[in-house]
Amino acid sequence: MEELATNPEGAVQPVRRRRHSKEFKAEVMRAAMQPHVSIAAVALHYRLNANLVRSWITRQAKRQGGTQASHSTDVSPAEFVPLQLPAPLSAAPASGAIEVEVRRGATTITVRWPLSAAGDCGAWLQGWLR
Repeated sequence: MEELATNPEGAVQPVRRRRHSKEFKAEVMRAAMQPHVSIAAVALHYRLNANLVRSWITRQAKRQGGTQASHSTDVSPAEFVPLQLPAPLSAAPASGAIEVEVRRGATTITVRWPLSAAGDCGAWLQGWLR
């Protein structure tokens, strides 16, 4: 570390900020404002940081009174669209009972429990499946 401090040639020099002309900035902003073009892609093309290009566009929009959109798209804003869903299938038969069909091998058992005893049905089924 001391060697860098005593040797100015080996010291890390600060990076100077690049300055871009107004024409260059305008060209980049025009390219970024095209429909279906991402600002990040334009920034990569011109070897710039996408945040820098976004800040140029924002500043330009503020200068123009905010009338210009920051990035034009052909997508309309999201709206609420109500959906008509079909009537749900009833989990219980119309008789008000729970119906469970269990198959093991060639044997099939159908069990019907009243809805009022749903907890008992669950306990029985859990014990049976063990």
